[in-house]
Amino acid sequence: MINIRIRRTLLTAFLVALIGTGAVQAQQKNTFGDVFVVQASDRQPTVAIGGTVVPYKQVTLAAQIPGRVKYIAGIEGDAFKEGTLLVAIDDSELLAKRSAAYAQLSSAEAELRNAGVQYSRELWSPKSKAAPGGMAIPNLFDQMFTRPAEDFMGERDRGAERSADLYASTTRIEQARSAIMRARSEIQAIEAKLRDAKSLAPFDGVIMDKMVEVGDTVQPGVPMLRFADITWLQVELDIPARLVTGLQEMMVLKKAAVFDDYSEPVDVRVAQIYPMADAQRHTIKVKFDIPQGISQPGMYAKIMIPDTSHAAATGSLPVVPASAIRYRGSLPVVYVQNEKGKAELRLIREGRRLDNGMVTVLSGLAPGDKVYVNPRPSMLSGS
Repeated sequence: MINIRIRRTLLTAFLVALIGTGAVQAQQKNTFGDVFVVQASDRQPTVAIGGTVVPYKQVTLAAQIPGRVKYIAGIEGDAFKEGTLLVAIDDSELLAKRSAAYAQLSSAEAELRNAGVQYSRELWSPKSKAAPGGMAIPNLFDQMFTRPAEDFMGERDRGAERSADLYASTTRIEQARSAIMRARSEIQAIEAKLRDAKSLAPFDGVIMDKMVEVGDTVQPGVPMLRFADITWLQVELDIPARLVTGLQEMMVLKKAAVFDDYSEPVDVRVAQIYPMADAQRHTIKVKFDIPQGISQPGMYAKIMIPDTSHAAATGSLPVVPASAIRYRGSLPVVYVQNEKGKAELRLIREGRRLDNGMVTVLSGLAPGDKVYVNPRPSMLSGS
């Protein structure tokens, strides 16, 4: 009888211990969540590069002449057609200078006409043959005795005098023509400055940023407006040189772009690869075309760039469920179960998000590691 009681007591204690162990295990499962063994993906590895959404065409309208701003067409967001006046600088002084230049042109043209008349007069009625003025008897004496005597004695060459008079008349004609050309050149220069006083829309677009107001005084080179065509947008990235080797213009990357203001990944197309790298950052600027209506200029975008380097091409990247990734600030982390069964916080570098809900990990994990699929917010490293 005593042995039976002892056996019953031992059996009861064993059952209590077994139930307690199951409760602890259930509590640990509820606390830490399921554990996922990290696997390797056979997909091509990618690297996430962040960039900015920019307009397809964008210009900055700067002042070309000094002056006071007297007109601005609108505010940020207003749309205008090509050729519309956007900004105008006061041109009163230029208009006055143009009027003075036209007056100089008229004077030069009158001088040219007068020089032409004087040349014709010298050609048909030379001054060298004209009778000098004076009283009748002395004038008659000069014509009958003095001039013939001068010609006979060689003291006066009337042919040379006539040639000199013709040359002087020709010189006055050339000077008048030069004055006309100078006046016209001044008018052209003033007309160019008058055109520079007005900034027209170079294409259909909208005002992105307005840097001046009516009444502001500007100097040449001061930015006044930023004008852009936002019908089509692009994403501008600075990509490491080793990743650019896997890109070609007009190449389409499927479901590779993620935007802050758009929930789904979208396709992008390589629009332009700059021919020169940045000397300080050692990156190459690349622009990608995006579909219409996806984002707005200035927004943040992230594009998955294929990594075709030898190390990435020959290896395979680990993948984890997207629910296993948590963020500490902007840094992605996961909780890994170490050899002692404790949770260990580990910083990772995210890669591409796959269609099956998995995420490739570029660094921080290796195949075979055990991560918690859905860690609770209260989970701490070492727990």
